[in-house]
Amino acid sequence: MEKIRLSKLMSEQGFCSRREADSYIERGWVLVDGVPITELGTRILPTQTITLTPAAQNKQEARVTVLLNKPIGFVSAQPEKNYRPAIALVTAENQYSDARDRKQQRFDPRHLRGLAPAGRLDIDSTGLLVLTQDGRIAKQLIGENSRVEKEYLVRVTGKPGKDGLALLNHGLSLDGEALRPAEVSWQNKDQLRFVLRQGKKRQIRRMCEMVGLTVVGLKRVRIGRVMLGDLPVGQWRYLREDETF
Repeated sequence: MEKIRLSKLMSEQGFCSRREADSYIERGWVLVDGVPITELGTRILPTQTITLTPAAQNKQEARVTVLLNKPIGFVSAQPEKNYRPAIALVTAENQYSDARDRKQQRFDPRHLRGLAPAGRLDIDSTGLLVLTQDGRIAKQLIGENSRVEKEYLVRVTGKPGKDGLALLNHGLSLDGEALRPAEVSWQNKDQLRFVLRQGKKRQIRRMCEMVGLTVVGLKRVRIGRVMLGDLPVGQWRYLREDETF
């Protein structure tokens, strides 16, 4: 059996990201079969047992995840010319008072350190955007093997071609790659509901164009088991302890 780099194995097993794993190893926070490992690049067998020290566990528990209802006109990640990044909305003034959150954690500027979007939402789209300090959540939502569902409500104009709805569900390709099966249905005469398990750039808009439809409004309302709910546009809240993706 071939040995694998410890940091890679930790990432594959969902402990943290590879970069975080290297940081934990340097601090002596990673045990393999009960023995502390401090040398970067260490390789171990996949059958060996990895555990984290209480210090590493406490650091992970202190990390926050933010749910933002992104408005149109904000970019998900890095600022672009004449447009602000969505993280600029994560301020004390924009925090939503969630009556269901028993902790009622208040905004702390330290929570902005390392806070990054786990997925993207186009500049002309609105709805649920997740920003997190937790590499485990980022991997769950945008990792190569992620199958977490994302649900959208999409307003369209035009008339779909023959078999258009069937093709939106399964049968289209983008960038030379067949798309995974989706769940697409009409909500009313001008609105579709999409459930996707992947996230190619401008995927829904491009899919609709291929069957003769033009998207005029797109809103993400769910990621996994977490709903946008009544979170107002431009406001944010912390992921609650009772919520998981």
